[in-house]
Amino acid sequence: MGFFDKLKNGLFKTKNAIVGKIDALFKAFRKVDEDLFDELEELLISADIGVSTTEEILDELREYVKDNKIKEADEVKEALLDMLRSLIGEHEPLNLSTKPSVILIVGVNGVGKTTSIGKIAKELKSQGKKVVVAAADTFRAAAAEQLSVWCDRAGVDIIKQGAGADPAAVVFDAIGAVKSRNADVLIIDTAGRLHNKKNLMDELAKIDRVIARELPDSAKETLLVLDATTGQNAVLQAREFKEASRLTGLILTKLDGTAKGGIILSIKRELGIPVKFIGVGEQIDDMKPFDAKDFAAALFESDEN
Repeated sequence: MGFFDKLKNGLFKTKNAIVGKIDALFKAFRKVDEDLFDELEELLISADIGVSTTEEILDELREYVKDNKIKEADEVKEALLDMLRSLIGEHEPLNLSTKPSVILIVGVNGVGKTTSIGKIAKELKSQGKKVVVAAADTFRAAAAEQLSVWCDRAGVDIIKQGAGADPAAVVFDAIGAVKSRNADVLIIDTAGRLHNKKNLMDELAKIDRVIARELPDSAKETLLVLDATTGQNAVLQAREFKEASRLTGLILTKLDGTAKGGIILSIKRELGIPVKFIGVGEQIDDMKPFDAKDFAAALFESDEN
């Protein structure tokens, strides 16, 4: 099964929660009135599109209906689906313009950070890039061991130290390995403690200083891993991490099997942070760079297309 088919399967529940319910609503409502908009508001919020994004969509939809003197519910439905498609925006590829480039991975525990690193490492290796991973989450027991398993699966090198080691020291060693091995990309795992803990932010700042000193001219991405199954809680996490670090992108995991994938429709609009990778399964090939066109097709196109 190709990744697009996995994406379509993974978005099945989200598609039902958004497109399926919109179809059902417009079959029940043939009249374009405020009752219809009230039902739409409840539907979109329940689909994890978010309150503020929902309000903006409906305000825009009301203006469209008024300006174009629309009376038919089907025309309103098509306009709404077009607006939702536009929320996905354009995908923004990783900036790996230098050799080496750096990818710093952040996120709370339990969102799939370790597995995401392994999957991204495998994806980059499949593109012909030499990858080194730094196990800089030294606070959580067995974090480095779990990451080692995924690096073995991906076939990439890992640099690690013992539990409790200084994360910035691990990054320093990893940068040395990247230089000596002429690697293309350094991926850095970081501790997944709660984002409101000052010590975590201090550790990230130390790591940033080491990177700036040792690789001053390297392209750098800071990617936040979010669990799609947590819905709007993921948006709240992203907002707090954005305040604490210079996020350049998001990794959205566990899209398969959740009806809460609607957060991807609000996350860019509310936060201005692009989604860079999406995951739709447990296998090492089940994470790919986010493709907005494919995502829109999987979510909105009829299964008969």
